[in-house]
Amino acid sequence: MNIDVPDIVVRRLPIYLRVLRRLQAEGVEETPSHMLAKTLGISAARIRKDFSHFGEFGQQGRGYQVKKLTVELQRILHVDNIWPLVIVGVGQLGHALAMYDGFQENGFRIVALFDNDPAKVGMTVNNVPIQHIDYLEGEIRRHQLQIAVLAVPASQAEAIADRLVAAGIKGILNYANITLRPRPGVIIQQIDPTIILQHMTYYLEQPRN
Repeated sequence: MNIDVPDIVVRRLPIYLRVLRRLQAEGVEETPSHMLAKTLGISAARIRKDFSHFGEFGQQGRGYQVKKLTVELQRILHVDNIWPLVIVGVGQLGHALAMYDGFQENGFRIVALFDNDPAKVGMTVNNVPIQHIDYLEGEIRRHQLQIAVLAVPASQAEAIADRLVAAGIKGILNYANITLRPRPGVIIQQIDPTIILQHMTYYLEQPRN
């Protein structure tokens, strides 16, 4: 990890990787930076500068080899291997996340599901059994997990996050409708559709009555 790389650059890398994987699936072998720029709606100079933080990947006059750059970005993002993760909370949202095939396709595998509802315990979602929340810490330590997805009610989120961190979790993807307080040494990413929508509406005209 290069700590000198701006976080905004790191946030763009998965977007580049997604586009490159699509190009690779379409059989594209080489792509110039201006074609990536057209697809992503950012400048070719910005793309070249982003990549320059990690090395020289392009060739003058030919652009980037799609397969090679895909491999390099997977390595940089540490998704050249599969990361096991846990989902806590198997309500409608947690259930939908557990069914999402995109995790496996992009370097992640759900290995455990937890809920405190006895009616759900023992059920299987996408071949993963739902366990009672009481077994949370033991399973995290057994699988040596570092990543957890939190899909519990806001009133429970902080307490569950404390348990996750105490058990060894280093990264939390939080879908609960609450901004979790910072925890030293833990990366917390907040996913809230309403925040994203409010960011969007800032740029939209006021609807007419």
